[in-house]
Amino acid sequence: MVSAPTDLSNVRRPITEARGLPNAHYTDPAVFEEEKHALLFDGWAGLAVTADVAEIGDAIPLSFLGMPLLLIRDRQNTVRVFQNICRHRGMILVDQPRKIEGAIRCPYHSWCYATDGKLVSTPHVGGPGQNKHDGIDRALLGLVEVRSHIWMGVVWINVSGDAPRFEDANAKLLERWAEFDKPLFHGGGDSTFTLDVACNWKLAVENYCESYHLPWVHPGLNSYSRLEDHYHIEEKGLFSGQGTLVYRQITGPKGQVFPDFDGLCDKWDTAAEYITAFPNVLLGVHRDHAFAIILEPLGPEKTREHVHLFYPVADTDDTLRQLNATQWKEVFVEDIFVVEGMQRGRHAVSFDGGRFSPAMDGPTHLFHDWVAERLNARRATAQAAE
Repeated sequence: MVSAPTDLSNVRRPITEARGLPNAHYTDPAVFEEEKHALLFDGWAGLAVTADVAEIGDAIPLSFLGMPLLLIRDRQNTVRVFQNICRHRGMILVDQPRKIEGAIRCPYHSWCYATDGKLVSTPHVGGPGQNKHDGIDRALLGLVEVRSHIWMGVVWINVSGDAPRFEDANAKLLERWAEFDKPLFHGGGDSTFTLDVACNWKLAVENYCESYHLPWVHPGLNSYSRLEDHYHIEEKGLFSGQGTLVYRQITGPKGQVFPDFDGLCDKWDTAAEYITAFPNVLLGVHRDHAFAIILEPLGPEKTREHVHLFYPVADTDDTLRQLNATQWKEVFVEDIFVVEGMQRGRHAVSFDGGRFSPAMDGPTHLFHDWVAERLNARRATAQAAE
């Protein structure tokens, strides 16, 4: 049963009058399906990180909102994303992470593809011992490639294929963080972890965008980077988040610190910024490290957070790196009870979306407004086509 379109008129009002998204946007499978296309497929969404396929030939199967994908580093050292299906009968090609030594071979009828997606072998396609057929043009039957782009160590994808170029769609964010447009080195196995959270993915975005909750949810962090040390970051229709004027560089037991990124201006001596690149990538930058959290929506009320930490150099102090990962995991775990509590609250039938603090909730309201704008645009397009 398809739900009627939700009323988003109150969401798009000025923040002093606006209400949040209706409950259905956090609980209803039909709305989740609508948002899948309008918010995640039609734009540039985060899928993985390049470190997931660190070496030539590395390949990992992924699922993105039910779509089977294959992340691979091809023979030319290019990271690519393909639909993980054979062009013959739609069989899954790779079912577990592995290194492709030769070709990607379909386990069903043994059609083979090069790591760049080209169809290179079709055994017996023309009959026993006949590996070609006039009706099968290999040049037209390569793997279906999903449009992708690499930035901040993240593999971004545009499933629909018709979004503006990544550099154009995210030009203002790229300009804001131009100083960090340089090689980032993933910290390795001890610099990545996942968190399974019983909430809609949008609640993770909303919580990350604002600093209002710091004194009560993150008292340790707030003890030195206080609520009053933070500022809002708002770029309508593109991204939102928060920054702090007080960043305390982590120090190891022997006084060691991470090296800084080269070429940073004086602002970053004490500042750090935390931005959500709409829709689903939470980014943080500091003088000596960066992180990316890729939100994987698993359903209306279930999200997996993939956390990755990056550094200015390939080799960093093991103890310090582990301390940093532990510290960030503690912070992110502190948020779980909040987003899960809000998720349960969305089942209160009388909840009207809630109100926003005009002084403190600007970044969150901006995200709600973006969601509503994208949904309204898709609905208008669909209606015009009827």
